[in-house]
Amino acid sequence: MDFQKNLLEYISQSLLTIDETISVAESVTSGCLQLAFSQMPNAQLFYKGGMTAYSLPEKVRLLNVNRKEAEDCDSVSKNIVETMALQIAKLFESDWSIATTGYSTSNRSSAYKVYAYFSFSYKGEIILTKKLELHPKTQALNAQLYYTEFILGCFKSELNRLLILK
Repeated sequence: MDFQKNLLEYISQSLLTIDETISVAESVTSGCLQLAFSQMPNAQLFYKGGMTAYSLPEKVRLLNVNRKEAEDCDSVSKNIVETMALQIAKLFESDWSIATTGYSTSNRSSAYKVYAYFSFSYKGEIILTKKLELHPKTQALNAQLYYTEFILGCFKSELNRLLILK
């Protein structure tokens, strides 16, 4: 699996420049973001780690997601992903975090749509949450890779914004 090398290098250099750390909580991307961060130059200096919590019980047990709320939305909502982002940052004691949840295939639970939510937290606050929708016939792996690249691109933009403000 190849990621855009310049994107990985930019994120790496930015996190090193500001001397901050990141952690990841994934569901729909199923480890793709963790793989991308592990491929970044000097990852050990800023990437604290991640978790793939694919099922509802693990999201509840490990990421402090509300069980009733998760049952009502099949663990896919803006609030769920924000909870995941805040909790993974707390667990890993990282400055930044990224969380994902959603669907990589269309099915009854997704109303036959392919979409994901992702969220970024920074220093204990949610700074960005978005819903990303794909064509319902998108293949699962293609959806996961697209989500990953798109999220990394958005993360680069957030880092860039922060660097400009500093």
